[in-house]
Amino acid sequence: MFNKFESNSTQVDTTGQEFLVFTLAAQEYGIDILKVQEIRGYDAQTVTRIANVPSFVKGVTNLRGIIVPIVDMRIKFNLETVEYNHQTVVVILNLKTRVVGVVVDGVSDVLMLQPGHISAAPQFGTAFSTEYLTGIGTIGERMLILVDIEKLMTSEEMALVESAAV
Repeated sequence: MFNKFESNSTQVDTTGQEFLVFTLAAQEYGIDILKVQEIRGYDAQTVTRIANVPSFVKGVTNLRGIIVPIVDMRIKFNLETVEYNHQTVVVILNLKTRVVGVVVDGVSDVLMLQPGHISAAPQFGTAFSTEYLTGIGTIGERMLILVDIEKLMTSEEMALVESAAV
């Protein structure tokens, strides 16, 4: 007997997790889509520099009345610097009790990764910290570095921005 609640071949599997995919230096990274508030073009005129903050903090911007620290992910990941262009964007993130913007080279898409597409993050010993990596996502030939954006934006680092902005 046919049961209308049984799955059929056209039903989409929603057991995976969605990731926003962004690029830095030709490498793709993925962050939990639920942390993303919005994506905006980067405009240097709207970012106010603040003295005595870490070099990866570009400054702060006023986003509809909320002061948002802007973090350059290239500097945070110790990558070579590049000129910002029309593809450079700021991903506005909602992290627990704060809003943070991260500057990335570009955003490509949103991908649903099933648990079978995610491998554990590689361990490099004490020479290289991988505490902010949640794993490596693979779809076909594509490989994403999955980042725990909450851990990466540690409260200690962001507290420097908050105290300087006041």
